[in-house]
Amino acid sequence: MITEPARKYQAFKGVKLTQRQWPSNQINKPPIWMSTDLRDGNQALIDPMSIETKLRFFKHLVSIGFKQIEVGFPSASETDFNFVRLLIEENHIPEDVTIEVLTQARFELIERTVKSLRGAKQAILHMYNPLAPTFREIVYKTDKAGVKQIATQGTQWVKELTANAPEVKWTYQYSPEVFSSTELRFAKEVCDAVVEVWKPSRDNKIIINLPATVEMNTPNTYADQIEWMHIHLKQRQHIILSVHPHNDRGTAVAAAELALMAGADRVEGCLFGNGERTGNVDIVTLAMNMYTQGVHPELDFSNIDAVRMLVEECNQLPVHPRHPYAGELVFTAFSGSHQDAIKKGFAVQEPNEIWQVPYLPIDPADLGRSYESVVRVNSQSGKGGVAFLLSREAGLELPRKLQIEFSKVVQRFNDQTGKESSAEQIIALFKQTYFAVQGPYELAGCETYSQIDGQQGINLHIKNKGNSANIKGQGNGPIDAAADAIRNWLGNTIEVVDYHEHAIGQGANSAAVCYIELKAEDGHSYFSVAQDSNIIRAAVKALVNGVNRNLATIGERSDVA
Repeated sequence: MITEPARKYQAFKGVKLTQRQWPSNQINKPPIWMSTDLRDGNQALIDPMSIETKLRFFKHLVSIGFKQIEVGFPSASETDFNFVRLLIEENHIPEDVTIEVLTQARFELIERTVKSLRGAKQAILHMYNPLAPTFREIVYKTDKAGVKQIATQGTQWVKELTANAPEVKWTYQYSPEVFSSTELRFAKEVCDAVVEVWKPSRDNKIIINLPATVEMNTPNTYADQIEWMHIHLKQRQHIILSVHPHNDRGTAVAAAELALMAGADRVEGCLFGNGERTGNVDIVTLAMNMYTQGVHPELDFSNIDAVRMLVEECNQLPVHPRHPYAGELVFTAFSGSHQDAIKKGFAVQEPNEIWQVPYLPIDPADLGRSYESVVRVNSQSGKGGVAFLLSREAGLELPRKLQIEFSKVVQRFNDQTGKESSAEQIIALFKQTYFAVQGPYELAGCETYSQIDGQQGINLHIKNKGNSANIKGQGNGPIDAAADAIRNWLGNTIEVVDYHEHAIGQGANSAAVCYIELKAEDGHSYFSVAQDSNIIRAAVKALVNGVNRNLATIGERSDVA
């Protein structure tokens, strides 16, 4: 990089639009969508798609809901010509879908393009020629009059040649290529001349497409250009104003959104932004941005993973894992504070109510994504993420203090492995830590009974290294009575600090889970957990597990002390 870039690059001069309206406008309806995946996107691939691949892609675009699909450049490619003929002759085009093809403004190319579309019910013939100064002076070595003549003469040829194919309902689209760096008044002059040659009507409108072939400046500059053309074009009522933003500055989505606010009716782009150089505008992001604002885009991305996999396979290009809506990690939180906020958001989110989950601007379920990927746990994660996964995947609703205790177990595990933990690994670690506690004592059975004084009595059958013991206790409830029995038997203090329970499952497969916070003789507080089909047995098993956990960690606590 040079130290004084202004010596090499000129700042783009924007439009003098003193009373611009677009900043106050909102997008309240979807545009006409036109997918150019099979033309602009295809020509940008290292290995262009075969006819079979293009057909598969075409059918998927139809299933998503695209009504206009640019399918090729038939005058420039034999594969594209044959693909267009295949679509028409084998009746792959639904009644409500219009295919579009591209051509340059040369008679023999337009003639072959029209030939490729013979027999179609309706079609858009898209002709373009560059108008920008650099193209006039460097590429075509002509002046303004020269490129204007190319546009009007090409339009006349399109008009004459399509008239010889009356079985097709023709729509004409003209693009002043490199509109983004063309003098606005000259772009208007050429577009007005093209419209005058074609003579559109309210029932047969012309498409004027204004491409940001190269992004030249900030998105607001493009919006100003679109609004100026929207205001000044002649016969605007007979024009569908279209935009085709590229992503050279990384702001194509913003440019397209602002262009719609500025008066555009139609957007051309590709799924996930494939295209020449940095790509076309990303229609998935653009459409889903509208959806999150309460505007249905009339495109169906309810199985976003299937769309992503198809595009990756057909394009042989990966979709970035941080893509705003389809990326593998886009709905994933690793940070502990993020996980905690998401967990709390899900806890209060009511079905069919306004979506208000922190850090998630859209419900992943609307895109066919599971909640399993929303929270993933690594060494950066905290209690919220661990608790969220245990709740979602195992139905375990941990008390807050237990969340803190177990998150430390998971963190030690992650520090040892150096990797993230899957939901399956976390569930297995929880069961190993709390359900499958290794120790000398095992509950073989228990019976409760009421005493004359109103207290609860209990008989516990305990196995201890092959020996059995029957112990009794009493208290103001079964848990208090069981704790009393264990204290009397072992001769040490066991204090129940807190108790939580809930059911897992429904009907015959339901079970009770009990979480008991205990305090040992040395003041150490810890949790014991157990599960059983009977709530009292679950609580007593949790107490016995707690005794075993305490014995197992006494040595560890002494070492720390």
